[in-house]
This record gives sequence, structure tokens and C-alpha cells, in this order.
Amino acid sequence: RWSAARLGRAPPPAAPAESDDVIDETLFFFKANVLFRHFELKGNADRVLIYLTLYITQCLKKLEGLPDRVSALKALTSMAHESFLIPGDAGFALGTFFPSPQTSQEADLTRAYLKQLREETGRRLLDKVYGEDGQPSKFWLVFAKRRFMNKSV
Repeated sequence: RWSAARLGRAPPPAAPAESDDVIDETLFFFKANVLFRHFELKGNADRVLIYLTLYITQCLKKLEGLPDRVSALKALTSMAHESFLIPGDAGFALGTFFPSPQTSQEADLTRAYLKQLREETGRRLLDKVYGEDGQPSKFWLVFAKRRFMNKSV
């Protein structure tokens, strides 16, 4: 489990076992949240939830047509390591929701944190999409066609 309390290159400390972290919450509420066109921010965790919801949609698009979990893991790992925009970059889809980093060190920490989130979200998403039989779930892949808040990352 992840705790959003720390940014950095090292893996974040584990969240208590009895509580869900932001990735668990995003996966749990994904199917309901992806139907929204507008999302009201009530706190900082909502920013991460919005980013991850958009990222999960992007992951599901990547998973369409992949026959098994092994090829899906390769595809999502590759996608997590691709270059991506962060707050403050021109073209970042959620620029109005995230404050821009003030220093290059802060930008590096933001990029590292988002990369860790992308990697772990992809791994956990595979557990949801590919069941015990190893076949992709149509009940998850159907959401690849949805556009949350009419945006993409």
C-alpha cells in the first residue's frame, strides 16, 4: 500500500493494512467517477484521484486487444516509463487543477512521484482487469471508450 505523504525516488512507506490508499480508492471508484463530466475538488487527494482516473482510462485503451496478462504488464510498464507532462508543462491537461512546481528540484520530485503512481496503478489495475483465468474483463475494458471530464493525460 502507498502513502501519498512522501515524494521522492525511494518507494513510499506502506499505508496501514486496514486502510486504502489513493490508488485503491481510485480503482474502487473508477467506474462511477469516469462517468462524470465535472469533478469538484474538495482536497489535495482529489487532484491525485483525477490524475489517476485519467491515467487508468489511458491504460485501459492500451490494454484493448492484448490477449494476456504478460503482454499487458509489458505494455503498462512501458507506458509508465514513457515521457509524460507534469504540472507546469505546456499542454498538461490538468493545469487548472495542479499548482506548478516552483523549482527544478520540485519538478523532479513531482515527476518521480507521478511515475511511481503510474507504475503501481498499472500493476494494481492488471489485478482488476485480468481475473484468475487470465482473460481480460469486458466489464473493465468497456470503460476505455469513456472520457473522464472530457480530458486525457
